[in-house]
Amino acid sequence: MNAKVKKRYGIISLTILAAICVLACIYPAVHPEPAPGYKFDSGHLAWIISASGLVLLMTPGLAFFYGGMVRSKNMISTMLQSFIALGVISILWYVVGFSLAFGDSLGGFIGHPMTHFMFDGVGTAANDKLGISIGGVAIPFILFAAFQLKFAIITPALITGSFAERVRFWGYLVFICLFCMLIYCPLAHWTWHPEGFLFKWGVLDFAGGTVVHISAGFAALAGAMYLGPRKHILSEEPTKPANIPFVLLGTGLLWFGWFGFNAGSALEASPIAVRAFINTHLASAAAMITWVLLDVVQGRKVSTLGACIGAVVGLVAITPGAGFVDYGPAIFIGFFASTVCGFAVHTKEKLNFDDTLDVFPCHGIGGIVGMILTGVFAKYNLVDDIGPGLMYGGVDRFLAHMKGLAVVAVFTFGGSLLIYKITDLITPIRVTEEHEALGLDISQHRESV
Repeated sequence: MNAKVKKRYGIISLTILAAICVLACIYPAVHPEPAPGYKFDSGHLAWIISASGLVLLMTPGLAFFYGGMVRSKNMISTMLQSFIALGVISILWYVVGFSLAFGDSLGGFIGHPMTHFMFDGVGTAANDKLGISIGGVAIPFILFAAFQLKFAIITPALITGSFAERVRFWGYLVFICLFCMLIYCPLAHWTWHPEGFLFKWGVLDFAGGTVVHISAGFAALAGAMYLGPRKHILSEEPTKPANIPFVLLGTGLLWFGWFGFNAGSALEASPIAVRAFINTHLASAAAMITWVLLDVVQGRKVSTLGACIGAVVGLVAITPGAGFVDYGPAIFIGFFASTVCGFAVHTKEKLNFDDTLDVFPCHGIGGIVGMILTGVFAKYNLVDDIGPGLMYGGVDRFLAHMKGLAVVAVFTFGGSLLIYKITDLITPIRVTEEHEALGLDISQHRESV
């Protein structure tokens, strides 16, 4: 891409941002405030504000996690792809994303884009349908919107691991905007809005195993297939991670932030949040140990990379059931997910399939395992009258999850594949062979480690 084209993209993007800023000043949005004398519980507010910050921290954590695993000449570009989502998705969420996800339902498929356009109707007052915890606690609607924003940010960032080292920066920006509006927001509406059709079917997703990880996983699968393998993979050149300590740091930040991701999804400081908190930790611990031991059993050395990947797989798998399952099943979910995902990773390595950082085998498969096992072990705080999971006689709950999984898989994979093609029509999404060989840090950003 020559300098003139880049300048043109910059001018178009800056013009769009300027228009949004001007419109934000003049659009007659209403931001309701609490009635005089109304007081929220300060403990609940403090926890959800803190949880929102923890979830935000996961995106820089992901940047370190991914950045440490790619080759050194692509480390900065890979980290920036995660970090830039903090800005791009935040503005998109304010303008229309939140409304598409949580606006007035259009047939249970998507929110009305004008319900909360420019955060209209979103203020410090509570909402009588949304921003309500399982226990019935209300929080300011703007806090609910802010908490949900952090989930919308990290989802496209997760996808970047699949096409790392071969995607143009401007193509990536177009892709994440389209993915957020056309995949993430509808799926969030289906699953978390009271009128969403998956919600009504009885599909449980406590904190985003379906909405975040399965969607990112299938988008990663589509991206790896659409873009094709990196050239050095075809020539079987060795790939050396840039910085293993960065991977450790990223894993630690992800593990820490995931407590906000899962326990914060209770939307209250309560025993439900505590259950989600401890289940998150137990599943990750079990998955990490399992991954390490499986490596040993198969004759490989204990590796830092394996321990970190195993821990993240456990976090992914427990996410949909964090507040719904008991402690024992949480450990089993971590163990089982690590076993299945480990097998998927090693199977992928034997195929001519270049998912750079194993996003589909870890996040996609991990999310699928978590969704299925939530349908098996769900027991507490169920949000409808369908009943518990299969383990406790709830066949209907399990069947709802299996049916929901089929729908989500087809939608997220097919939709993402279409978005890659649309993006390619707008701007080429893959770098040239010369830029790929040079490395994206220099070719895309003129920066180096």
